[in-house]
Amino acid sequence: MNLQLALDRLTKEECFGILKETSDNIDWIEIGTGIIKEYGMELTRQIKKTYPDKTLVADMKTCDAGRAEATQAFEAGADIMTVMAFAADKTISDTLEAAREHNKRVMVDLLGVTNKQRIEQLRSLGVNLVSIHFGKDMQETGTMGKEVFSLVEDTHAMEIAVAGGINLQSLPEVLVYQPDTVIVGSAITKQKDRQKAARELKEVMRDHEKGN
Repeated sequence: MNLQLALDRLTKEECFGILKETSDNIDWIEIGTGIIKEYGMELTRQIKKTYPDKTLVADMKTCDAGRAEATQAFEAGADIMTVMAFAADKTISDTLEAAREHNKRVMVDLLGVTNKQRIEQLRSLGVNLVSIHFGKDMQETGTMGKEVFSLVEDTHAMEIAVAGGINLQSLPEVLVYQPDTVIVGSAITKQKDRQKAARELKEVMRDHEKGN
């Protein structure tokens, strides 16, 4: 099970400072959409150069121009880029084709998807990695529950990542659903001792895996 650190709403200097403190306990590094908009793809290149052994996720949230945006991310060093599930099938197919050409991967963000039929359509397109995204605005009005995960029940051919305000207290509730990747942002990046925060989260994940 991977711990993915989401870097967003941070300066470049803060990103590198946080990574220096937490890199021993994280598996995947996510460069958030806001940071990509602020710094472009150059920061992706810099982070990949500094942490070549980490899986780097460029959260492009692509909605159109799939091939162009996927190629841009992959050539900058991203191992995975994200595309929105509500994008046109052609957009998603184009990102997948670009990923195959670069020997990289695409993560499809399920934000806003409520119909299991769309999951089947994504599967038929060749999607094998999706993220359940309990959006920031949604977090203000509710909590992540079974209904969020019901969307991806019986999707054994897909890897599942999950994001949405996950912290040390809520992590055990999330782990019950056996995600492949847990995406954490502020529960690490906004803590006073970020090294400790990342270590504690990873320890809970390891203990859960040992118990299963």
